[in-house]
Amino acid sequence: MRISIVVASVALALAAPLSPAFGQAASGFTVGAQVTDANGGPVGTVTAVNGDVVTIKTDKFETNLSKSSFADQDGKLLVGMAQADLNAAIEKDQAAAEASLAVGAEVKDTAGASAGTIHAINAEFVTLKLASGKSIRIPRAGIAGSANGAVIGLSAGDLEAQATD
Repeated sequence: MRISIVVASVALALAAPLSPAFGQAASGFTVGAQVTDANGGPVGTVTAVNGDVVTIKTDKFETNLSKSSFADQDGKLLVGMAQADLNAAIEKDQAAAEASLAVGAEVKDTAGASAGTIHAINAEFVTLKLASGKSIRIPRAGIAGSANGAVIGLSAGDLEAQATD
């Protein structure tokens, strides 16, 4: 499962510099490239590169990181976290994402505005209670949890237009 990791990117950006080039885009972004930490310990392997996003696979997870999270030192891709630290950051982010998908949790729309709250949730559907008091039931796949809360791919106005009393 691919996971967008805001927490990991922030932690990597705040990590102590590995070299003067840390934070500058490294040049070795190729599928199969090994990623190591400052001590040479394995962190993961590059599995995809899409623009400024690099997907790496650790021993436990596959995650997306910004190219600016890497440093290029002697032709190797380095990140400011050990594999265990990156895995822990991913696990923390996953827990926050899961917690954001609970009854009573606020849901934000595509613009970041409040779209309503989760009234009910199961494996197939989520029922949202909108600010107007109306409700709307959407497929579970239509809402995503994140460390910053639940997000839906529609605007609050679109939800209101589709909602029932």
